[in-house]
Amino acid sequence: MSGKDEPVTTSTQRYVPIRQLSSGFQLRVECGPDAGASISVDPGLDAILVGTSSVCQLRLTDPEVSRRHLRLEGEGTRLRVTDLNSTNGTRLEGVAVQDAWAEAGQCLTLGATTIRVAVSQDAAAPAPARHGDRFGGFLGGCPELQRLYPLLGRLAESDVSIVIEGETGTGKEVLAEALHEHSSRSNKPYVVLDCTTLPANLIEAELFGHERGAFTGSVTQRRGVFEEAHGGTLFIDEIGDLDLSLQPKLLRVLERGELRRVGGNQLIHVDVRVIAATRRDLDHAVEQGTFRDDLFHRLAIGRVSLPPLRKRPGDIALLARHFWRELSPHKALPARLLERWESDSWPGNVRELRNTIARHVATDGLAMEPDEAPSGLAAADATASPEVNGVLESALAELKGLLWSQEPIPVARVKLLENYQKARVKRALLEHDGAVDAAAQSLGIGKRYLHMLKSGARKR
Repeated sequence: MSGKDEPVTTSTQRYVPIRQLSSGFQLRVECGPDAGASISVDPGLDAILVGTSSVCQLRLTDPEVSRRHLRLEGEGTRLRVTDLNSTNGTRLEGVAVQDAWAEAGQCLTLGATTIRVAVSQDAAAPAPARHGDRFGGFLGGCPELQRLYPLLGRLAESDVSIVIEGETGTGKEVLAEALHEHSSRSNKPYVVLDCTTLPANLIEAELFGHERGAFTGSVTQRRGVFEEAHGGTLFIDEIGDLDLSLQPKLLRVLERGELRRVGGNQLIHVDVRVIAATRRDLDHAVEQGTFRDDLFHRLAIGRVSLPPLRKRPGDIALLARHFWRELSPHKALPARLLERWESDSWPGNVRELRNTIARHVATDGLAMEPDEAPSGLAAADATASPEVNGVLESALAELKGLLWSQEPIPVARVKLLENYQKARVKRALLEHDGAVDAAAQSLGIGKRYLHMLKSGARKR
């Protein structure tokens, strides 16, 4: 893909490459008010929304279709169909579906609209050109990212707001910083706000600042992150967690470029580019009413979806070697470790991989990985005493018994709590050689309560 062959157009509120892969799916509306409309869905790129909303790539006028009716996503040779809690539902070959896989030749029914799925035959499309294995500090060379890099370059050069979506640990913050570094604002401030680290009653003051005496404890005037980022970029992490009451205030700043500090009357003008990230499904959040539609439209002018590490073939080895060189430059990465890491699913994504390598380097390989633990001690601590590991083994056996029991959940819940308390007390006493004071302190409870739990443990 080259800049000349791959122009980027805007589909109401987001950037979409016009030509993408040489294979994928073609969807064509066969029946309904929009008969003849069509769109391509290519594996590895952003999901396609279908509905009557202006943000949908396949926008329909059928009154029986919801605003965001369904999402289509190509994954390899399959097309994933996800109904977004639509009013009238989605049918695949006449069967109502919520989350299903569609094949070429099958038909989707949405209200009075029928859409046929076919294999794309765009033989003239050129093979995507390689753009290196990184975009700034964001590292990855898999085909999905290779197709994404040209779009990232163009988004970075523009001044539009961007939403980065992806699972926890996929590198959203790293990518946001790379977009800033590649922009015309790179020599201006780059400020980060994490919506999960502050309670709702403090986020407003953090965003917009406050005047002295605006609330209890505000003994001085303080600028918010928008003022701190003036001229540069504000990265809002986990925007999907932003309290609903604050969303119209954020929208107002984005639309007008002006704000008022909490407790203040003066309008303050700011010039800030916003890049937001979320692990949540914002389309679903809009449908549920927990995220404002107008704020979504304003933020998602540029929209980027990062694939999880398990869907990035070859990148585990690439990242593992990079992190190993960074953390252990004078020692070679053992082949057996790389082989095992490549077979892992990495639910924590890139962050989990880096933390695993950091732990291995810091302990010189002495820290036992879960799959290296001896059988019978599935999660045993290699540094713990046999007595403590015995407590763990016993607790795991009791848990297994509860999982396979036929007891009612309320009864099993009580037993589970009792078993947990018993195991914690035993472990604490063993680790502190029977010293009740030290064991109670490590558990965060009083001595009397520990004695009560200890007595209960002995009775069982």
